[in-house]
Amino acid sequence: MKISDYKSLVFDCDGVVLDSNRVKTEAFYFSTLPYGELAAKAMVKHHVANGGVSRYEKFSHFLNYIVPKQSIVSHKEQLNELLDNYASHVREGLAKCDIAPGLKELRSVTPCSRWLIVSGGDQAELRLLFTQRGIAKWFDGGVFGSPDTKDEILQRELNSGNIQEPALFLGDSKYDYEASSSAGIDFVFLSGWSEVPDWERWAESLHLSSYSYLSDFI
Repeated sequence: MKISDYKSLVFDCDGVVLDSNRVKTEAFYFSTLPYGELAAKAMVKHHVANGGVSRYEKFSHFLNYIVPKQSIVSHKEQLNELLDNYASHVREGLAKCDIAPGLKELRSVTPCSRWLIVSGGDQAELRLLFTQRGIAKWFDGGVFGSPDTKDEILQRELNSGNIQEPALFLGDSKYDYEASSSAGIDFVFLSGWSEVPDWERWAESLHLSSYSYLSDFI
């Protein structure tokens, strides 16, 4: 099926629409560095292994399993501090990182498709960022993110009729594939900015369609 045949196109953000995976990885490192370099490196390892999962879940994992009971400060206070530090590190990087080449052209060749963002990033931050960078208007189906999970967002938007089938999810992580498969949505893997290690073997084992960047669809 050609991409123009899909009624809905669902995009992940980081590594698909924006070249922002490195920005997020560095933000996880620096926001957890006060707990020590070993802890920060363990956080990065967990983040990369769980691409597409929200920061809320990742930082909860950090506090529960990587640095359990290292502070007299409450879990909630620690989590809020980590989230604030992460957001401040990420804000500047997202404002400057590259937008995927070909995104505007892809919008022009899919005029009848409804476009949505379904991301692990913070929803309020994403909506503001997309408006500031002048691309919000292309995503007429909405920009969605955490704290809701991708599974929750996809099911909700399918149930409401906002995602119309046939639909295609364009993602760069294993979680993107798992979420789209659970929702019964076709999936294409974009490898150019992905942080999935040994992605070729993984994609081949699942017989996934893969491209480097969105511009490859033009």
